[in-house]
Parts: sequence; structure tokens; C-alpha cells
Amino acid sequence: MRKEKKIISDEYVERLQNSPFFIVTDYSGMSMPQFSELRTALAELEAEIHVFKNTMFKIAAEESGIKGVQNVDLKGQLAVTTGQRDISSAAKTLKAFHKDSERCEIRFGYMDAERLEKEDLLAIADLPPLEQLRAQFVGVLAAPATKLTRLIQTPASQLAQVLKAKIDKDGGTE
Repeated sequence: MRKEKKIISDEYVERLQNSPFFIVTDYSGMSMPQFSELRTALAELEAEIHVFKNTMFKIAAEESGIKGVQNVDLKGQLAVTTGQRDISSAAKTLKAFHKDSERCEIRFGYMDAERLEKEDLLAIADLPPLEQLRAQFVGVLAAPATKLTRLIQTPASQLAQVLKAKIDKDGGTE
């Protein structure tokens, strides 16, 4: 491999290894202003999109230890989105961009070395934002604790009410 290609391959490997996920899209037909608009939208989510040469991408994926990319037919103009936050936000942005412009079609992706097909990524895109999911999860965890506290306190308060009623009925004498 020529020195220039090795430098590019090393950069690709670094991008893939430093991200918990990546999403491969076909950006055929996108204009530079459209690509810049998408890049800006992803940057707000701490994600990046970069154009990868198909053969170089396969080499970088293999060097990164990502399984299954060698068997994928990588045709067309590919761009790879990587990021440091959640995959849901990046997938949501790519899905919305494709819906609006009919460009930048999601092909496949990986999250924690597990391959995700287009349908998986579109389903992930429909998930609520990570912060909202966390809030919902905390609510689910807190609900049983609240119910348990009420349940524990209920027999004691009911016993106290029965005793008070008995005392009131007997006139407070023993």
C-alpha cells in the first residue's frame, strides 16, 4: 500500500475505533450545500460524517476488527457517520434528512461490533432521545419503590385507625 493510502487508511481506522457506532449511507446525488447542511446538523449531536473510499473502508473495517464488512457489496458513493453520543440521534438526523431530500439513504451500521441492518437503524431512529429514555427508566424504577412504601405504611395506618375507633367507641376507658 502506498504511503498516502496508508495514512488515509489509518485515519479511517482511528475514526471507526474511537466511535461506539457507525452508520454507512449512500450519499449519491447530494450537492455540497446539502452535505454541508447534514454535516452541521450531525456536528450539533457530536457526530461526524465523512466520505470514505469503498475499498479503503473495507480495509479500515478489517483492521479495526469489524466482522462482516468484507461480505457487503459496497457500491455507490458512501459516507460514514460516527459519533460519541447515542446512535439514536444520529440515525434520526440521517432518516429525517433522507425524508426531506431523498438523498443520503441509510445502508447499514454497527454498534459495539454488532451489525445493524437498515431496518434496525430506522427503528433506532424512531426511539425517543437518550435523555427522555433515561427519565422514563428512572420513573419505572421509582414507581415500585413508591408503591412498596405505601403498601408497608397502609396496614400500620389501618391498624391505628381501628385502634382509635375502638378507643373512641369505648369512651377512652379500659
